[in-house]
Amino acid sequence: MSGGVLGRLGWTLHGLLSHWRRHPLQAACLLVGLWLATALWTGVQALNSQARDSYDRAAQLFGGSGQSVLVSPGGQLIPQQRFAELRRAGWPVSPVLQGSVSVATPGGERRLQLTGIDPLSLPSGGALATGMQSTDDLAEFIRAPGRSWVAADTLADLGVNAATPLTLADGQVLPPLQVVADMPPGMLVVDIGRAQQLLNQPGLLSELLVDNQFAAGQPAIANDLPLIWESRGEADLQRLTDSFHLNLTALGLLAFVVGLFIVHAAAGLAMEQRRGVMQTLRACGTSLRMLVAALLVELVLLALIGGSLGVLSGFALAGLLMGDVAASLRGLYGAQVAGQLSLGAGWWLAGLGMSLLGTLLAGGSSVLTALRMPVLAWARPQAWREAQGRVVARLSALGVLLLSAALLLIEFGSGLLAGFALLACLLLGAAWLLPVFLQGMLRLGARSARGPIGQWFWADSQQQLSGLSMALMALLLALAANVGVGSMTEGFRQTFTGWLDQRLAADIYIRPESAKQAAEITTWLQARPEVRAQLPSWQLDTRIAGWPAELSGVIDHPLYAQTWPLLESVPGAWTALAAGQGAMVSEQLGYRLGLALGDQLVVTTPAGEWRLKVLGRYADYGNPRGQLLVSATALTQRWIDQPITSLGVLSAPGRAAELASELQTHFALAGNRVIDQASLKRYSRDVFEQTFAATAALNTLTLGVAAIALLTSLLSLADSRLSQLAPLWAMGLRPSQLAGLSLLQMLVLAAFTCLMAIPLGLLLAWCLIDVVNVQAFGWRLPWHWFPAQWAILVGLALAAVLLASLGPVWRIARAQPGSLLRSFANES
Repeated sequence: MSGGVLGRLGWTLHGLLSHWRRHPLQAACLLVGLWLATALWTGVQALNSQARDSYDRAAQLFGGSGQSVLVSPGGQLIPQQRFAELRRAGWPVSPVLQGSVSVATPGGERRLQLTGIDPLSLPSGGALATGMQSTDDLAEFIRAPGRSWVAADTLADLGVNAATPLTLADGQVLPPLQVVADMPPGMLVVDIGRAQQLLNQPGLLSELLVDNQFAAGQPAIANDLPLIWESRGEADLQRLTDSFHLNLTALGLLAFVVGLFIVHAAAGLAMEQRRGVMQTLRACGTSLRMLVAALLVELVLLALIGGSLGVLSGFALAGLLMGDVAASLRGLYGAQVAGQLSLGAGWWLAGLGMSLLGTLLAGGSSVLTALRMPVLAWARPQAWREAQGRVVARLSALGVLLLSAALLLIEFGSGLLAGFALLACLLLGAAWLLPVFLQGMLRLGARSARGPIGQWFWADSQQQLSGLSMALMALLLALAANVGVGSMTEGFRQTFTGWLDQRLAADIYIRPESAKQAAEITTWLQARPEVRAQLPSWQLDTRIAGWPAELSGVIDHPLYAQTWPLLESVPGAWTALAAGQGAMVSEQLGYRLGLALGDQLVVTTPAGEWRLKVLGRYADYGNPRGQLLVSATALTQRWIDQPITSLGVLSAPGRAAELASELQTHFALAGNRVIDQASLKRYSRDVFEQTFAATAALNTLTLGVAAIALLTSLLSLADSRLSQLAPLWAMGLRPSQLAGLSLLQMLVLAAFTCLMAIPLGLLLAWCLIDVVNVQAFGWRLPWHWFPAQWAILVGLALAAVLLASLGPVWRIARAQPGSLLRSFANES
């Protein structure tokens, strides 16, 4: 029995697949849609998966999530004797020192995180503790010259091998390299004594790791030492970067949906053209259940072929974009992500699964449409058009519901997911209402028609909508996404450039290596006639209400009041700040903590709680952490031993670059420790451009996919198009005239689509700027208009439509009389 069922299924499937042999172009169109949709989606997921794997490796370094540590109340470094005192009191603590170093590589200097550990006291369970699997490993790590543990992908990213000695920018040589499994990228691990030498932090620690079992109840600190408990519950880095990855996922999903429009259009056309074959199969005794099973098997086969090509292409695409994404995460968040892709079997299977799901969603609707029709109606074209009209009506109703849901989300929604749900409702709702909009515009055009050809032009354009609506929806979504994201990016670029001019007001910025060197530089600068002023500042890391934040102390100088990018402030804010009566908060910190002008906030310091009044809010673009600006005098009174972190210098006009060079030579400063304003601005702009490089690439690819969707729809309709134009040829119109009319139809439809895409794109830009950006990063950008950019995008869209139409139009123009006459013989 089973053999007979499989045999009937095989013959039914053979009959259905014969359509693709007769129409290979349609098969190619459907596979191209699946290929592109899967490639863009899996490429984005590969980027996200690689980054999250790097975060997980970093989180597991000392024992995973929930690792308890002891830190200084104000975030400053801990004297090493605190570790000794706690060990003598019986506490299972282990010292850690962390900092960043510049490493000289064949491709230039690279910043890496240097972590110093004491392997003898490490808590069990972490990747580092399990890495000490033998006494020999332990001895080699501790004994001179020691070892520098590093991940294999870090070496590949640097372009060196383990036998190559690495030298820091200040001339110090790292211990010999040793590749260790499960090490996070961008990190070097050495013995803590060696780390103190390399970081120039003798006798100082960043934190003390505590065995989790001992720390479960967070006992009172022994000997009343000035330390506080802290837990690494959710990794700060992952929490900060979630918004970046969610943005990438949204773009990938948009590209996936646009690609599925190609699949839907090709599958729907194939189903319509096979209506006679399916009626014949039913008349020959094939059951409805058998026919549905064969159609589903066909969809699965197509999904596996297109999905396999898409997953392979997605891997290649991710490899091309990985460098830009890694640079963005490193520049924005200080996150170290491996530049070499390493993906497990789960990613490949997930890509094929997504392809299968997308195929069933895109092609399944055509199957359902056929099943709902009476068998005798399958072979009648009018019945299919009526069924398609009902589908469009249902989609239009659903579009109205989605736009209503968008209004509710604007009024009542909150959070980042609500912001992306709003975007989805707007985009899909508008896309599903596009056929109704185009019908209305074409009817308006028909009212102005003069003569029979003009009337036919508008009427035939309406008839073409059923076959082109999905491709035009793809064009609408792609163009709206480019308008919206392009407006946000260009507005951010202009705002960021102006903000840099305000924020980077000093001519030179110096980061001394030690308090002693800071004093020497200050004295040297005082003797230089070209130096107009020195602006020392003190920075330290802390936490405010659980959020990582930076405390920055500045001196009382009129330059800050003149240039600091304040968004709002109380009267006399800078005078109050200089008197230590309050603080300025960055926009994102104020948003996260819900702070308004005049509110009080509490900062934990070694001298106790420090209550500060919010005096103002300022823009701090590109900084994922919050920042608090306070009086330098008040800060150093509470952190007595806090050294100068950076030193700004105001110099005579035109002398900044020369003075920076002299500073670097005289004090043997590394290139990253002294930089003039112009170089710093150039570096900041480069980071900005890299941040949006992946986004721009995905936007361009999405517009390209939409153009391919239009091309595939036109090629799929090419066979039936000649029969539709044959009556006009018989009435005296030349093939070249018919080709011109067909091309004009496509350009008119595309122009009407652009007319809807621009306001939709502006609405998308508003959502990105005022909703998603605020929820993701905590800052709101000013609104900017870019009509020239819209004109360029519309021009590109029309050019893409023109290119997509050239092949089918050329076929019409070159049509021979015989082929046009045969269309009358084949009329049904």
